[in-house]
This record gives sequence, structure tokens and C-alpha cells, in this order.
Amino acid sequence: MGRAQASITAVEAALGVLLLFGVTVTFALGTPAPSSEQTQLDAYARDAVTILATDQPRHSGATRLAELTASFSSFEREKGAMERRLDRLLPDNVMFRLETAHGTVGYRLPDGVTTGVATTSTPTGTVTLRVWYV
Repeated sequence: MGRAQASITAVEAALGVLLLFGVTVTFALGTPAPSSEQTQLDAYARDAVTILATDQPRHSGATRLAELTASFSSFEREKGAMERRLDRLLPDNVMFRLETAHGTVGYRLPDGVTTGVATTSTPTGTVTLRVWYV
């Protein structure tokens, strides 16, 4: 008894049709939507806090953030430098507010804006960074 076999040309044609169908469906459906505004802002806040948490202190302390949260006097001494550092870290179209137990650095948070948030702990207190688009 003989078995039926598909010709190699028929198999190649079928694979070609499947490949063309796959490419057509990909173009027709498009690519996934870009991440939301909230997700991007959270990423900006998280990245900035991560960098600040590893920055060397300007005077004393384990990190730049620990130095900022050590006391009210160290906060007052470091807040201007921290504001300049955040201005350099974040994109030009992003505003920020860094909150500590001793005060805040940055801008007043407007009502009704979408914000990204990141919080970290230092040996001397907790720091929360809020960011939003201008």
C-alpha cells in the first residue's frame, strides 16, 4: 500500500501564505498602546529617587538623601542643592516635590494633576518624591 505525500511545493506555498497572513494581521492590529501617563511619571519618580539614594553626600551622612533628612538644619543647608539636582535629573517638562519630615523641596503640587510617586527610607527618615507634567 502506498501513502499519499504532499509535494514540497504545496508545503512551501502553505507556509508562505501563513507568513503573509501573520504579517498582515500584525499591521492591521497595530502595536500595543504606549504606556499610560501615570506609568511614565512613576518611572521618572522611581528613577530619580534611586539615583538620589545612591548619591554621595555633600557634607556628611550615608547618602545625599540621608543628609537631607538628618535634621532641620541639614535640610535647610541642603535643600537648594537638592532642588538643583532634581532639576538636572528630571526632564524639562516634569515638575517635582520632594517631601521629608523637615520640609519640602520643589514646587507646590497643583490640584487635579496626575502624579508619579516614589518613596524611600533613609537611616534618618522617609522621603517621598512626587512628579507631574507641566
